Amino acid sequence: MPHNPLLAAWESFYVIVGSSGAALTGLQFVVIALVSETGRRRSLAEIDAFATPTIVHFSAVLYISAVLSSPWHELRNAAIALGLAGLGGVVYTGITLRRARRQTGYKLVLEDWIWYTFLTFLAYAALLSGALTLERHAEPALFTIAAASVLLLFIGIHNSWDTVTYIAVERMGSNEPAPPAPPPRPQPKKKARR
Repeated sequence: MPHNPLLAAWESFYVIVGSSGAALTGLQFVVIALVSETGRRRSLAEIDAFATPTIVHFSAVLYISAVLSSPWHELRNAAIALGLAGLGGVVYTGITLRRARRQTGYKLVLEDWIWYTFLTFLAYAALLSGALTLERHAEPALFTIAAASVLLLFIGIHNSWDTVTYIAVERMGSNEPAPPAPPPRPQPKKKARR
């Protein structure tokens, strides 16, 4: 149990959120196993751009939960640990953006840009902001950090689901029979010469 009474009030929340992050990390391993069974060769660039960030987000939620469930005597130490994670997440979002633009196996649509970069940046920036204000304005900062944690969970769930549905649709498409050939067009009759 955290020594700080403000953090103690959040303990149940972070037990739930942290457990979810850990369990969903396992789900992502199942997603990767599905990807490997599709028969279509995936490049490491695609995995780095789409699968690895999801593991990072779930792990970040687990990390945030561990930090805020630790027995801190001073909020400053928790703020430093969370601030480093937020800063690392902002930098990692830039790396993910670069990887997504460089891979050639999948063309991203607007929804992908929103979920893989914009919302991710927003979540890590909120985590960083909450960490920077944790000592001076603990209560609102803790709500900001909690919102960032839940947003990272939602991003991970969405991106895992997006990958699984993409694979399922792709697999269904590869099993469909080829459309029937159009019937031969009748040839015009040639007029006999006299």
